[in-house]
Amino acid sequence: MKLVVIPGDGIGPETMAATVGVLQAASQRFDLNLQIEHEIAGHESLRQHGATVTPTLLEKVKNADGLMLGPMATYDFKDEAKGEINPSKFFRKELDLFANIRPARTYEGLTPRLGTFDLVVVRENTEGFYADRNIASGGSEMLITPDVAVSLRRITRECCERIARSAFELAMTRQRKVTIVHKANVLKIGDGMFIEECLKVAREFPQVEVNDIIVDAMMAHVVRAPQRFDVVVTTNMFGDILSDLTAELSGSLGLGGSLNAGSQYAMGQAAHGSAPDIAGKNIANPFSQVLSAVQLLDWYGRKAKRPEFETAAAAIGHAVEAVIRQGQVTVDLGGALGTAETGQAVVQQLLQT
Repeated sequence: MKLVVIPGDGIGPETMAATVGVLQAASQRFDLNLQIEHEIAGHESLRQHGATVTPTLLEKVKNADGLMLGPMATYDFKDEAKGEINPSKFFRKELDLFANIRPARTYEGLTPRLGTFDLVVVRENTEGFYADRNIASGGSEMLITPDVAVSLRRITRECCERIARSAFELAMTRQRKVTIVHKANVLKIGDGMFIEECLKVAREFPQVEVNDIIVDAMMAHVVRAPQRFDVVVTTNMFGDILSDLTAELSGSLGLGGSLNAGSQYAMGQAAHGSAPDIAGKNIANPFSQVLSAVQLLDWYGRKAKRPEFETAAAAIGHAVEAVIRQGQVTVDLGGALGTAETGQAVVQQLLQT
């Protein structure tokens, strides 16, 4: 497997270094022959190349089997004419990574805030209210007068259908339950179309239990009893908010892995931001980045029909579980280890089991 690794900004180089160490250990143990190619994007690329991402980098990624992207200082990048392109958005759009898969689960060793649970948010990734993903030329957010702004949302049957299919296929590997989250009581046309397409796909999966919940009610339900849910499918912005919430309910946003997947390409990406205030201090939690790598290896194993990658992914996941259970974690999770030391703990656990 040829893997492009981009550390990112802020804490990214630290969490990615820990993750690469884990990937190399997995490659050694399971004979994966991982070929890791290190590249840059974000602020470092802007300094060296005048742009946060370059066409050359895109071609390298397209010729690889997967991409690991570290957290980016997205808020800093405001003017694309000056090369300040959001790298995360760039890869999602250029590689058509339409499904953002965000698991959230509790771990033994961390006190559960709301009891134990294990769910996945399946979020549409390429349209919705995001102004940079809606219109071929220009944005979909407009300043009509100095005091009036209008934001448009694009919803298409094609994108609704394919994210619904991703959710139902995933549900067949889990507890066979899908919850459709929407706001169709107000967004009658757009979210109405989303529900229609989800229910069309649902008819192809009669073994899967289906229900739907309005998004504001969903927020209340998920903080009251997250155990009720298995696979949750929703539109882009609702999924963005909901997946951060569910990750935090599991113990920390730093426990939330994230995979951006399309039909041909996939990108593992930490669920959190670049956290410049703690960069360089060796205190950042690397688990989100590591668990995103787990998802990427599993995706590649299934796509390429290489079961050893699925086995390696599961083994890394078990190693993370073990070090959390043993309290070998960073300060945000109640431990005393640094970023590098936490990554090394996962490596040691992986190699000895």
